[in-house]
Amino acid sequence: MPQASDTPSIFSILAEAIKQQVLGVQNYAELLFRSLANLATTPRYWFDTLEQMDLIGVGSLPIVILTGFFIGGVLVLQTAAQFEKFGETALTGDAVSLALVRELGPAITALLVAGRNASGIASELGSMVVTEQVDAMRALGTDPMRKLVTPRVIATVLTLPLLTVISDFVGLCGGFVVAYFTLRLGAVQFWTRAIDALEIGDAVQGLAKPFVFGLIIATVGCYEGLRVKGGTQGVGRATTTAVVVSSVMILVVDTFITKLLLYVFRSSS
Repeated sequence: MPQASDTPSIFSILAEAIKQQVLGVQNYAELLFRSLANLATTPRYWFDTLEQMDLIGVGSLPIVILTGFFIGGVLVLQTAAQFEKFGETALTGDAVSLALVRELGPAITALLVAGRNASGIASELGSMVVTEQVDAMRALGTDPMRKLVTPRVIATVLTLPLLTVISDFVGLCGGFVVAYFTLRLGAVQFWTRAIDALEIGDAVQGLAKPFVFGLIIATVGCYEGLRVKGGTQGVGRATTTAVVVSSVMILVVDTFITKLLLYVFRSSS
């Protein structure tokens, strides 16, 4: 009699892939919840949190400052080219200020921190998994989620808004330098218009997003690092996946947060 084929059908393959994706979302949600719930109970590893704030926050300062300065300069060059057609180069300060504070400052800073720290977190935790340090931690009665994940989450959530503020300010400084030498705009004219263009809603948008982005960066990095399999090759894959997934999630979530905040402040005005 003919034997039934053992080759899986396309539907079973798709069903298994969907199950794995759903399981991944469930595990990620559990890690996210536990990393925050650990703050309500002891022990709390504050020294580890401060150490991570130094590594993530202070360590990211050079790249944030450098890129912020030149992003502000490029914004002035691009907007001035359009405003010059209408003889309204004085509006350059308004455009640069709004673009940086509302969108470019939070988004680009988050992407830079994701590229630097999501990969670092994933590789560090992945190496600990491969070398069985995480298993040894459990054997000694220490919760890896509380010891490794929560400090990194809290450190990223607290430092990313500060990095965003620094990026915004440095970007405005870069914009002013370019505007001064190319458009001959004075300091009073540029800074007065840049500050007056901002409203409370703009500041809230610029400062609310980094908290969510920081949570995404840290939790995705920790999640990918703790699920490493396959030795050093697995660490490399986790590092790449952490950067890609966190960057995509930042851009997707940014769209929904922007839509929500614009609706809130338009409704309240």
